[in-house]
Amino acid sequence: MRITLILPFLGMVLASSLAAAQPGLPQSVLPPVLPWTGASERLIAAKDDPWITPAERADFVTTPRYDDTRAWLERLDAASPLIAIETFGQTAQGRDLLLVRASKGGPKKPVVLVQAGIHAGEIDGKDAGLMLLRDIALRGKDTLLDHIDLVFVPIYNIDGHERMSRWNFPALRGPLEKGYVANARGINLNRDYAKADAPETRAMIALLNRLDPVLYVDCHVSDGFDMQYDVTFTYAGWGRYAYHRATADWLTNRFGPHVTRALTRAGHVPAIYPSPIDTRDPAKGIRQAPEGPRYSTGYGDFIGVPTVLVENHMLKPYRQRVLGTYVLLEAALGLAGQERDRIAAAKATDRASRPTTMLARWKPAARPIGWIEQFKGVAFDTYRSPATGRMEQRWTAQRVTVRMPIIGQEPVETVTLPKAWWVPKEQVEILDRLRLHGIRFETIEAPRTLVLDRVRLRDATVQRAQDGRLPLKASFLHETVSQTLPAGTIRVPSDQPLGLLAAALFEPEAPDSFLAWGFFPEMLSAPPGAEDFVIAPLADALLAGDAKVNAEFQAKVAAEPSFAADGDARLDWLVDRLPGREAVNAVYPIQREL
Repeated sequence: MRITLILPFLGMVLASSLAAAQPGLPQSVLPPVLPWTGASERLIAAKDDPWITPAERADFVTTPRYDDTRAWLERLDAASPLIAIETFGQTAQGRDLLLVRASKGGPKKPVVLVQAGIHAGEIDGKDAGLMLLRDIALRGKDTLLDHIDLVFVPIYNIDGHERMSRWNFPALRGPLEKGYVANARGINLNRDYAKADAPETRAMIALLNRLDPVLYVDCHVSDGFDMQYDVTFTYAGWGRYAYHRATADWLTNRFGPHVTRALTRAGHVPAIYPSPIDTRDPAKGIRQAPEGPRYSTGYGDFIGVPTVLVENHMLKPYRQRVLGTYVLLEAALGLAGQERDRIAAAKATDRASRPTTMLARWKPAARPIGWIEQFKGVAFDTYRSPATGRMEQRWTAQRVTVRMPIIGQEPVETVTLPKAWWVPKEQVEILDRLRLHGIRFETIEAPRTLVLDRVRLRDATVQRAQDGRLPLKASFLHETVSQTLPAGTIRVPSDQPLGLLAAALFEPEAPDSFLAWGFFPEMLSAPPGAEDFVIAPLADALLAGDAKVNAEFQAKVAAEPSFAADGDARLDWLVDRLPGREAVNAVYPIQREL
């Protein structure tokens, strides 16, 4: 879910005062609730049930804190041999990252991994998971564990979860207080899978490597516009733009129809997640696009693990959303158990594949790639807001059915994967990420001379801060060079199961590459120089002795008045072209073996 800061600091102070006086203020402005009843309501425990969950006891008005959640799970662990609690890391503030394994023991079984609260205010999965674990452990649903184990992470972003406020996620209809979107360092964990800066992310990637699940489910709540659908879900690029086809086809052809039937039988209104092009004008359509490995679904695609993003609709009551999540998770566990061999075969097929190209940039297609003929929407009107001075939406709770376009993507830039990437041994931060992700590499023990593709940056600019990094934007000049690499240099072959992930991290044009995330700030340092009275005669001699450089220089002077008027820029341009001078600034340290 995309989060924007809705109030500056002083506004937050005022808002807190208002909230104290009017406890329901953030939710009082939400659109009317669409009436709902469903068979899934029978899943709720009776008030006198000794195993009622904290959310059920509170009629889903509130959600339990971390300590209360842990205490309830520890009690369940003590009561049932099917339940075991483990820690798999710590948060930035030192809290234990918990997982619950539900298993019948015996020979090792495939694992379904479910996580909740990566965005800590979107916490439906936690309370649904507690209900489902209870019913597996104590209420006869243990047959779900006949062929698989369930590993459940009740709260992924624990530090964010504990920053509860009624002003977090104000568009979500419950619970009353919700956690914060980012972790303690302000990192959005669902933008961190590729760069792996947060301790929570590093722990989760290690867990994925250890478990290698047959299914990975990431529970969220949507933003967007009002609609009739309550439980929506999706996969990387809806499957259409996935890189690994076998697992994508299983998700599209088997998982989607199965959970849709289960949710419909339980009284819910499911759909593939409709990500809006423009929330102010829903008629513009919904987006279908590739995903990079910064996201859970994109990362799952790149490593060949079937991954599902659950996006419950924000304006549906918390009770309804939690029950829908329960139904989806139960259906997912049942299907994964039945089709574990089929999933394993799909994963093996994908990991044996060796893509030769990767889409690096794309743009919205000029025409819709498809239509949802009967999209179940909600009507809205508009009013002039005194606050914004413009027309704002006001949803009416009137159900409507519309024809909705699906806006796909067209390729802008595709890169061809090299045989390998060469990493200097001093790039320890990069080597750390390779080990974490499980990407195979080798170290040469003696110098080696190779013809390589070297990349120079042009017009590099640092972008606004994002998730603990200063991303970099640039254009790139590829040049073929003969180079002797010293002993200790790292070779990362593309011919490996995670070769596509390596490409996404190393190819400079890729949107989630280490370079794009700003991992090499030293490249932007100015090169060492000398006084102009020394450099200018060298540049003059270059112009006099190299007709090609002279012609390029005169053309640039003629075409760019600002360049022509900037003596320093002219000298820098010429110095970069002095023969025998090896510039290290603006040179990408990772080289490509073609």
